[in-house]
Amino acid sequence: MAKVSFDEERCKGCGLCEIACPKQIIALAKEKINAKGYHPAQIIDQDKCIACAFCATMCPDTVIRVEK
Repeated sequence: MAKVSFDEERCKGCGLCEIACPKQIIALAKEKINAKGYHPAQIIDQDKCIACAFCATMCPDTVIRVEK
């Protein structure tokens, strides 16, 4: 099973991972703000992840890790 994790403290909330995800299971956390003042990305439904790593490829700050 695939596992996606985010380094939420480094995420700047650009949303590129959200756009890149073919399953649309990534969203910016509306209720959470990191130390830099951004809404970090988070996975909504881990079970639907297909480990394509499009999100990690699109991330300009390499805050996403995909494990198969």
